[in-house]
Amino acid sequence: MSETSTGDAVAIAASAAAVAGPGTWRRAGIAGAAIGVIAAGAAAGVAIERLTVSRGVRKKARLALDASGPYGSLRGAPGQALADDGTRLYYESDDLDPEAGAPRRRRLFGRKAPAPVTVVFSHGYCLSQDAWHFQRSALRGLVRTVHWDQRSHGRSARGAAQSGPDRTPVSIDQLGRDLKAVIDAAAPEGPLVLVGHSMGGMTIMALAEHFPELVRDRVVGVAFVGTSSGKLGEVHYGLPVAGVNAVRRVLPGVLRALGSRAELVERGRHATADLFAGLIKRYSFSSKDVDPAVARFAERMIESTPIDVVAEFYPAFDEHDKAAALAVFREMPVLVLAGDRDLVTPSAHSEAIADLLPAAELVIVPDAGHLVMLEHPEAVTDRLADLLARVGAMPAAANVGPYGSTAQPGR
Repeated sequence: MSETSTGDAVAIAASAAAVAGPGTWRRAGIAGAAIGVIAAGAAAGVAIERLTVSRGVRKKARLALDASGPYGSLRGAPGQALADDGTRLYYESDDLDPEAGAPRRRRLFGRKAPAPVTVVFSHGYCLSQDAWHFQRSALRGLVRTVHWDQRSHGRSARGAAQSGPDRTPVSIDQLGRDLKAVIDAAAPEGPLVLVGHSMGGMTIMALAEHFPELVRDRVVGVAFVGTSSGKLGEVHYGLPVAGVNAVRRVLPGVLRALGSRAELVERGRHATADLFAGLIKRYSFSSKDVDPAVARFAERMIESTPIDVVAEFYPAFDEHDKAAALAVFREMPVLVLAGDRDLVTPSAHSEAIADLLPAAELVIVPDAGHLVMLEHPEAVTDRLADLLARVGAMPAAANVGPYGSTAQPGR
């Protein structure tokens, strides 16, 4: 699908949704599928076959991949944190394995052993904690980790403030407070390393803005993966500027309308999923040889995000501006990593973050899109392991797990 035809499809879908009546659920579904990807910053997902393959064959392939794919199957000790508005936030922790080669910590006579470093992973928009599958598999046992689902995503509850008659839009600031609640519940003491992809990186920036003392006192390292500190309203997603600007003008109203008819739109969204398979893949990966099981895994994460959640999160990204908050991280080891072909949060946004953090390690991964941690897990995990070694969370000589590549599932 060309850039022009993609832009036309989105514009048409927006128009169709704007005029859709009660009996036109299919058109509303098409709009939901197209706009859900664009508005989500195409948080991503992927298709498994090109549109030239018959629908029946594609359906059978998806079912086979769903049954055989191991991605997202890792589970840890479950926990629950309560956000300041009462939203239940689900997290899992993987504890340190003393036999896995973690650094020995000196214990003084009569004193409590020091708490280990905890690495807290925050995922992106329309994903879940399982998006870190490869990194979780590779680091398991070597360092204590916490993986959590952002509000209204994964196993976390729907945002309380976004429910009921007095619902309010989601803000990045709210997500920062959510992360604070997870830290308080899952890692109330000890040093922290914060890792965030896309919206997860923005969540970390909001935490720093609102809780700078926590960051200064406890955070010993941070990794920003495929994220942005602001100016997302200038991103054109590889589409013609005029077309994107036109969509942006109508998008908030269209998304509100779609979100208010969520059940109807979801029916159409699933019925027309194949139509936008190529478009979805475009905003997820750059490589042509991504494992179909990984592709399907990412697609499932997108499918699990309701259209009304897509709608209520969208305004937060245009409003996001946390460049000033980055100053809190200037005195600690920082990794800034992005794919060189990321159309959602372009690598220029990572370069802008690194410019504000001169001591940060900037890594631009070749032939990588927005879901770089799934597309090139070896590159992301290697740099994370190096960061963890630098802050003393694990020995430099430690061998991470068999994360391999997207063609070799983690354990």
